Amino acid sequence: MNNNRIGVHDSGTVTSNATQPKKLFWFNENLLSSLLVQSKPKYNKWQPIGITVAGRNGHGDQSNQLHFPNGIYTDDNSTIVISENANHRIVEWKYNSKRGQTIAGGQGFGSGLNQLHFPLGVTVDKRKNAIIICDSGNYRVVRWFRQSQTSPQIRISNIDCWGVAIDKDGSIYVSNWMKNEVRRLKEGDTFGAIVAGGNGKGNLRNQLHSPADIFVDKDYSVYVSDSQNHRIMKWKKNAKEGIVVAGGNSEGNHLNQLHSPHGVIVDNLGQIIIADSQNHRIMLWCEGDTNGSIAVGENGKGKESNQLNDPRSLSFDVERNLYVADSHNHRVQKYELCNE
Repeated sequence: MNNNRIGVHDSGTVTSNATQPKKLFWFNENLLSSLLVQSKPKYNKWQPIGITVAGRNGHGDQSNQLHFPNGIYTDDNSTIVISENANHRIVEWKYNSKRGQTIAGGQGFGSGLNQLHFPLGVTVDKRKNAIIICDSGNYRVVRWFRQSQTSPQIRISNIDCWGVAIDKDGSIYVSNWMKNEVRRLKEGDTFGAIVAGGNGKGNLRNQLHSPADIFVDKDYSVYVSDSQNHRIMKWKKNAKEGIVVAGGNSEGNHLNQLHSPHGVIVDNLGQIIIADSQNHRIMLWCEGDTNGSIAVGENGKGKESNQLNDPRSLSFDVERNLYVADSHNHRVQKYELCNE
């Protein structure tokens, strides 16, 4: 066994157990090596080959098909809730199922409370066992209760909504595509408060341009896919302007660029995962970095298992496997977490 000791001195130097000036403390060399290994930064990575977990049968309106899936949410049982933009419905695909079940809409497009019109973002309110839907063609956000006889409710009216999220307190966050803002609504609120943007269309740090998907972390910071500024903005709680955390270097396909980003999600390590829709790839970015890296989709636009075509929303299951709404391939892809 190696019993050499490492001395850490007040000068900042590191030495062996030879006679040295004043030492602050000694480390056993094996212990120090172990500590250094453990302190190396960890990164989540996913397998490059996707597994189709919903769809796979071409576009259509049958129960084993999808048509332009956009929003997705994965629950604790790995059941996937999917908004189908062109089928005007929300479907639920249970784990390992070959078919989905319509749980909202599916009555043709329309403005009735039992109908949807081009739904986009979707999430689940666990407290109320309800689905929150951006019913974009009807300019409203609606709440459908699962396994309940309660009628659907219009939560917000007259809004050109795209993305929707819920924080740990149950407040709803909605992006307004045309007003270039994100609002937070607590239970009982009618209009809510602006938490991102709201200063007109533009590319300044206090502005947005066509905000799409959103994500809210445990500290109430709001991550916004600022799609036509080709960047991801982070707005901390009560901030007057955002921070560019990914992209922001005009549209393009270099590692410091995005092109019409949509889905955005932050993992347990603080990594930002982005659906870079018009580059047909999923990017991984760490806050403060100039460049991102390609997490999924290094093989260009296509329909193979290692390709994507206009990816939209993103979701994680409890094991941190990554789910992607592969919109123009009319499927949802699952990318398993690498166990390294």
